[in-house]
Amino acid sequence: MSIVYLNGKYLDREQASLPLDDRGFLFGDGVYEVCRAVEGRLFALDAHWSRLQKGLAAIAIDCRDRLDAATFAEIAHRLLERNDLRRGHATVYLQVTRGAAPRTHAYPPAGTPPTVYAYAAPFRVPTELREAGAGAITLPDLRWARCDIKSVNLLPNVMAKQRAVEAGAFEAVLVREGVVTEGASSNVFGVIGGELRTHPATPHILHGITRSIVLEMARELGIAVREEPLLSDDLLHVEELFATGTTTDVQPLVRLDGHVVGSGAPGEITRALWRALEERMLRH
Repeated sequence: MSIVYLNGKYLDREQASLPLDDRGFLFGDGVYEVCRAVEGRLFALDAHWSRLQKGLAAIAIDCRDRLDAATFAEIAHRLLERNDLRRGHATVYLQVTRGAAPRTHAYPPAGTPPTVYAYAAPFRVPTELREAGAGAITLPDLRWARCDIKSVNLLPNVMAKQRAVEAGAFEAVLVREGVVTEGASSNVFGVIGGELRTHPATPHILHGITRSIVLEMARELGIAVREEPLLSDDLLHVEELFATGTTTDVQPLVRLDGHVVGSGAPGEITRALWRALEERMLRH
C-alpha cells in the first residue's frame, strides 16, 4: 500500500481524499513538479523547486505557510523512504492547487489554504526504446500562451499525446505557425549541420529542467548550440531529433510522420548527450 502526502500528513493512498470543490479538480487551478530520484538521491531538486516557485508566483498562489524549500525536499525524501524507493529509479510528483472554495471563476478570498499533494512511484528506464529510437508525429500547437507555467491543466497536451499513441508513436511534436515549439510532454531538439537547435525559453514552451541540463552538457562537450527554433520545414532535413524531460531523459526520435529521421538510428550527438545525462544522474 503506497504512502502519499496531503496537506501536512502522510497517509495510505486509499485514505487520502480531497473536497469536491478543490479548484484543482474544478478548474485545473494549480501547478506541479515531477522530480527524478536515482538510488534515493533527488536529481536537480533545487531547479525543480525554483521552477515551482516561479509557477506559484505567476498564478498568485501563496503556499509559504505549507511549503518551503526544506519542506519540499523533506516530503520528497520521506516519500521515497516510506515507499521503499531508495534503490533504482523513481519519481516524486508534487502538486499545489489554490485550495477548496465555492465555485467561482475569480480567486477565492485571501487566506484560503492551498492544497499540497505529493506521491512517489517507481520508474523503469526504457533502455530498449532509447537504444532503438522512437517515432513521433507532428500536430498543431493549440495550447495557451503561457506554456512556461507548469499548470495541472494539461488537456491540450493530453489530446496531443493520445493522437501520438493512436498513431503508434512515442511523442507529438507541436508546431505553432510554422515553428516547432516542443513535445506534448517534452522539449524537442534537432541537429542541423552538426549544430544543436531548440526553441528558446519563451512563454511558448515549458522551461524544462532537463532541457537546461542538456544545453549545459552540450556546451561542455563542445557541441555547437543555438537556442533558435526549428521550423516545420527544417524537420525534413534534420540529421538528428530527440526529446528531453524528467522521465524522457534524452529520447532519440528516429521516425517522424512515418518518415525516417537522419540515418534512422540514434545519432552521435543524441547518444553523447544521453550518456552524459546518465552519468550526471548517477554521480550527482
